[in-house]
Amino acid sequence: MLRVILAEDSVLLRAGLAEVLTRSGHQVVAAVGDAEGLLRAVAAARPDVVVTDVRMPPDHRDEGLRAALELRSADPALPVLVLSQYVATAYAARLFSGAPGSAGGLGYLLKDRVGEVDEFLDALERVAAGQTVIDPEVVRVLLAHRPGDHPLARLTPREREVLALIAEGLNNQAVAARLFVTEAAVVKHASSIFTKLDLDPAEGNRRVLAVLAHLRGAAAG
Repeated sequence: MLRVILAEDSVLLRAGLAEVLTRSGHQVVAAVGDAEGLLRAVAAARPDVVVTDVRMPPDHRDEGLRAALELRSADPALPVLVLSQYVATAYAARLFSGAPGSAGGLGYLLKDRVGEVDEFLDALERVAAGQTVIDPEVVRVLLAHRPGDHPLARLTPREREVLALIAEGLNNQAVAARLFVTEAAVVKHASSIFTKLDLDPAEGNRRVLAVLAHLRGAAAG
């Protein structure tokens, strides 16, 4: 059972998320509608994981994201899953920028993914367990439309598939299952990817964060 704090200004979505979590055996210790309420709730009862929307009152811009960054600055071990209505790679970049490999789990998920209950719960539990989760649509946008001279252009189509799944936070076993290949094949592809992109083939969160750093640079270029 996870102790969860929810921050979502839509009353219906907040109630729906709370219902999904409760039925799945988790405990919603607080459900609030704005960023200030989120900060107060976390201070009052440290949860196992925070789920927050990006856009919150009063201006409905990035109040939830800023609250998430403030929480992580105060406690880098606090797992946080951020929900966004749109594929905003700049929001994802801000969330993951400078996140140390030893920090707690961190996730960025599109709200459409919440409708896939199993996927949402899997993402939540992975973040709570200290892993990194990136919505596949965000990864797709980051990988798309790179110029021919960009390092990503060196990758084969299969290597790009593997890279996208690594960037989502999947381990080698999960990537193999998703692509219906052997784990040994994934290891071989990953080794080639990291060689071509001059990345350190570190395991776990550090590996994902290294990929994200590269993709952020690609998005900015």
